[in-house]
Amino acid sequence: MKTVQDLVANAKTRIREIDHAELEALRAKGAPLVDVREPGEFSEGRIPGAVNIPRGVLEFEVDGHPAVNGIKDPALSHRETPVILSCRSGARSALAAAALKDLGFAEPVSLAGGFMGWTNSGKPVER
Repeated sequence: MKTVQDLVANAKTRIREIDHAELEALRAKGAPLVDVREPGEFSEGRIPGAVNIPRGVLEFEVDGHPAVNGIKDPALSHRETPVILSCRSGARSALAAAALKDLGFAEPVSLAGGFMGWTNSGKPVER
């Protein structure tokens, strides 16, 4: 039987994790930053410029979830360019990156340490 930690560890073998410097470099080139935390977590604080697409609906949102009237989120509109994923600690974003990779995204990457690592490093936060 597998644990959630096993799933995350497996996902991390299949995706690339990035640090804060690489996040900032990719953002400067226009890469979208998708925060996969729940809306309540996101509303308490986020990395500046992040859009919120909760992990639970991410795969459906990629091609337009009926709950949002079939509209694709612009942050996921380009499958051939890097997409940065973030969460609280880096676990959900690793799973999200692996899922997007399975769906044909060329370069989904996960922020190592997630939002906690970002804030613990004294980086700016939007509220």
